[in-house]
Amino acid sequence: MGNFFDDLYQKVFKSSEKIPLNHKENFELKELDNEVAVTWSKSTEGIEVLEKIYKSYAFKKLQLNESPQVHILDSKYAKGFAVTYEEPLTPKTFSMLFLAFAQRVLALGYKQVSLDRKLEEINEQVRSTEKFYFKPPLQIPEENALISQLYGNVAIEKITLNNQPSYLKILATFYSDRLYEDPKPFDEFLDGLFEKR
Repeated sequence: MGNFFDDLYQKVFKSSEKIPLNHKENFELKELDNEVAVTWSKSTEGIEVLEKIYKSYAFKKLQLNESPQVHILDSKYAKGFAVTYEEPLTPKTFSMLFLAFAQRVLALGYKQVSLDRKLEEINEQVRSTEKFYFKPPLQIPEENALISQLYGNVAIEKITLNNQPSYLKILATFYSDRLYEDPKPFDEFLDGLFEKR
């Protein structure tokens, strides 16, 4: 009789299926991390890496691949790009780029809404996504005036697989609401993102 109840207990309370990891949390950066990213983006190494990615983006628009490889994201309501982790990127420059891009979006007049980290298990790999999310500053428009959305809402993601860098993604999504002005040109956003400072 004991085996019957033991088997029943095992079936009801202890599933043999492993529950995949899925966790999301908000977090904050230390002020020092932001300062280090700003200093790095002004350094010779930072300038060279940013120029290399901007060049790769320009080549990709001409349907030519350059290293690191850039993927252009373009739809009716969103524009952006992703940078694959490969030479000449290193784990350090990969992380610095993530933070430097965030600082540059803030310099374009945006407000940071959130910074979160999501861990999920996909095909026996742990995928970590750190994501900044920015919105244009809130404003009360003048009567009969449209609200400026700048370049749209901006998300910056850093993706790693099993603690190994995979890619960075920057995406601007636009409001299609008639209360908003059309977004400013995405090329202008890119100029601000890659500008030498």
